[in-house]
Amino acid sequence: MITLDRQEGLWKITLNRPEKANALTAAMLQELAEIAEAAQQARGLIITGAGGVFSAGGDLDEMTDGLATSALWERLSTAIAAVPGLSIAALNGTLAGGAMGMALACDIRLAVPQAKFFYPVMKRGFLPQPSDPLRMSALIGPARTKLILMGGQKLTAQEALQFGLIERVVEPEDLLPTAENIAADTMAASPEIARGIRMLCG
Repeated sequence: MITLDRQEGLWKITLNRPEKANALTAAMLQELAEIAEAAQQARGLIITGAGGVFSAGGDLDEMTDGLATSALWERLSTAIAAVPGLSIAALNGTLAGGAMGMALACDIRLAVPQAKFFYPVMKRGFLPQPSDPLRMSALIGPARTKLILMGGQKLTAQEALQFGLIERVVEPEDLLPTAENIAADTMAASPEIARGIRMLCG
């Protein structure tokens, strides 16, 4: 349910459970965390999904059995944030719930026009993972973060772009080529220079 493609330092992770809207199981989170931890030498990392939805978040059948509070969510986002190369979330569709953590941990987020963004964690009676509100607030500010997490609001791709939650809206057929093009300069640069610039950017 997770596909990994590695080509010359560019790692591409695809969530590949389209029949379930790429809802994440504990096994998928474990595999994703292990891949992200192994990607610490990657020059570039692209995360995308198969089908028309990036991810519906946690698998509902497993959320009530402990997945909602699993440490795997934080382990995964921490590993993604630590990747020294340029990390890009290529959001092929709606991004919901705990899956938001993966995108927030990336350096850059691209999304297709039909994507929606929401995080109904409070409605379901759980706290978000600790780093998610902090990363979201750093991107869009505390008030807009509360609009999503406490107000339960669903954003369109254009609203997400206006807020600063994503960096570009890209047509579906251009999504992966655009992500690869953005990663190209980092892939071609000296790893030391790329890491240095990344650190300077914060």
